[in-house]
Formats: sequence, C-alpha cells, structure tokens
Amino acid sequence: MDDVVKWIVVWGGVSILAAVVAGFVAAYKRRDISSWAAWCFLFPPLVIVIFLLSTNPGPRPRRPSFDEEDTTAQ
Repeated sequence: MDDVVKWIVVWGGVSILAAVVAGFVAAYKRRDISSWAAWCFLFPPLVIVIFLLSTNPGPRPRRPSFDEEDTTAQ
C-alpha cells in the first residue's frame, strides 16, 4: 500500500514540475503557455517535444477574449 502512495506522490510531483518547465520553455519558444503546461501536466514526457520544437518567429499567439469570441460567433 505504501509503495502505491509513493508512486502517486512521485507522479504528481513530476507532473507539476513538467508543467512548470513546459510553461517556461513555451514562453521562451513563443508557444501557447497554458496549453503546453496543461498537456505536459497530463503527459510529462511531452516536455521533450517542446524542447525539440523550433522557436516561432514573431509574437506568441494570443487567444481571443470571451468578448471577441462572442462577436465573431454571431
């Protein structure tokens, strides 16, 4: 029983660390920070993928606000 609890704690710590690292790397590479942090939290090995991606030229993509989405949806 204790081994299972230890693995859950280790996996949670690795997931949080992967999300934080992915957020910083995504910001450096001008990628969407929130989506990379979320995906790397769920699947920590995806941090390797973001390290291998090239840097986007220009500004980081911006998500439209809820007001902007409402005006374009109608």
